[in-house]
Amino acid sequence: MKAHVSDYPAVVFASQEPPCLSLYQKTHRHHPENQQDPIRFRNLVKKLEESLGRKYPKREVASLLKPFYGLAGNHHFWNHTLDGLAVLGASGMFKIYRLQENVKDFAVVSDRFYTKPLVRVFQAYERYQVLGLTRSEVRLYEGTKDSLDEAVLADGIPHTMIEALGEQITSPHQTVASYGKGAKGPPMHHGHGARKDEIGIDAERFFRMVDKGVLEHHSQTSRLPLLLAALPENQGLFRQISQNPYLMRNGIDANPDALENGKRHAKAWEVFEPQSRERLKAMVEEYGDAHARGLGSDDLEEVAGAAAAGRIAVLFIDNDFQYPGLLDGVTGDFIPDDLENPETGDLLDDIGELVLQKGGNVHVLPSGQMPSTAGIAAVFRF
Repeated sequence: MKAHVSDYPAVVFASQEPPCLSLYQKTHRHHPENQQDPIRFRNLVKKLEESLGRKYPKREVASLLKPFYGLAGNHHFWNHTLDGLAVLGASGMFKIYRLQENVKDFAVVSDRFYTKPLVRVFQAYERYQVLGLTRSEVRLYEGTKDSLDEAVLADGIPHTMIEALGEQITSPHQTVASYGKGAKGPPMHHGHGARKDEIGIDAERFFRMVDKGVLEHHSQTSRLPLLLAALPENQGLFRQISQNPYLMRNGIDANPDALENGKRHAKAWEVFEPQSRERLKAMVEEYGDAHARGLGSDDLEEVAGAAAAGRIAVLFIDNDFQYPGLLDGVTGDFIPDDLENPETGDLLDDIGELVLQKGGNVHVLPSGQMPSTAGIAAVFRF
């Protein structure tokens, strides 16, 4: 099944009975480049099959790989890919993530999922969401510096006002009626003022349902900044009722339906980037203050121990830095090693996983934006 990108922490960090199958692949958005993608996917699945065949009976191997081969033959899926793909599978579990960034082709069978690329992609600091809102419908987008793609709204979030309110919605065609005693009776008008008020109430109820659903099913799990794209009057109403702490101060003051895809992305990045830069500056300053008070560190050994103890509130990881080694997730102790297989892994990503598991925030930044030159930096809770 296709997964929401925001659900990946709960999925990949949950306890899962081995074997765990992890597949990553660079994909292409357009023809003819995407014609080779399903072929390369099948080759990666073959690697999984060979690895499973060394340890598991054929019947179990066939069961585990059935959804992978089903995906390989799904022509509709391969005609609608993005820049990368992650597929995770195990007994009774199959998740597909379309990625807005390239990943290296890779397939492995292990006792746990190989999640390093997902941590890097989903915690990149330049990611955000856009909520396109009108008084009739809602759409959600996932964005980066280079792209903006429509996301699948979680189950339970109404797509339209009619879907949200059903029979309780005010009729848009209520008319003014005149009536009285006989043909000359004094006319009595009704409908316009009352209907206008009721339509405003409908919009408020619809917006409250959207706000609640997006917060619970998207923002709280992804923790991504949320840009609101809406007409000014809808901006004002939604912001009055919104309880979403991830909603950014400035939004896109335009009808989202009037923005073509390229213009929508350009406008979103134009509005998001300065607010993101301001937000990052504040976080780096917070790290500096914490470090001065003994509540921050860029020492790898100290940070690893704090991650294992659940003491890290915010972790910064350098996107251009790797530190191969084996990490003990219970004690935080580690042994430096080489980065030739997923069993070894990258200590920075392993520490990032620990921080996410224990409720901390992780930000993967370019080297030039890091608050430290050590590849890693943490703000401690205590």
